[in-house]
Amino acid sequence: MKAEPVAGSLAGWTPLFGAWLVAASSLLGALFLGEVMELPPCVLCWWQRIAMFPLVLILPAGMFPLDRSVIRYALPLTLAGWLVALFHVLLVAGVIPERIQPCSRGVSCKEIQIEWFGFLTIPMLSLIAFTLIAGLLLFAQRRMSR
Repeated sequence: MKAEPVAGSLAGWTPLFGAWLVAASSLLGALFLGEVMELPPCVLCWWQRIAMFPLVLILPAGMFPLDRSVIRYALPLTLAGWLVALFHVLLVAGVIPERIQPCSRGVSCKEIQIEWFGFLTIPMLSLIAFTLIAGLLLFAQRRMSR
C-alpha cells in the first residue's frame, strides 16, 4: 500500500521545526548563562526551564514522522512557561509587588543579572521565546488541519 503525501505535511513541519529551533536556542542560552557565565537561576527561572527543556525532545518526536498530536503535548508546556515568564517580567518591571515574589532564598527573582540594549532582560528573552513557540505551534496546527 502506497502512502499518500499529506497536503499540509511540509507546511506543518516547517513551523514545528522553527519552534524546536527556538526551544533548542533557549536551552543552549540557559546553559551558557548558567554554566559558562556562572549566573545562578532564580526560582522563576527554574520553572521556566522546566517548561522549556522538555520541548527540545518533544518537538522532534512529533516531527519524525510528522504527528500533529505533538502540538497537544507541547502547547500546555509552552503556555505554562509563558505564564511564568510573564509573571517574572511583571515582577522585574515592578508591576507585581515584591512581597508576592516566590524567591525567598537564593537569587532574587527581581534582580536584573543581564540587560541588553537597555531593556532586554533574561525574563524578557524567555517571554519572547515562549511567545514565538506558541505562535509557531498554533500556526503549525492551523496549517496541518487544512
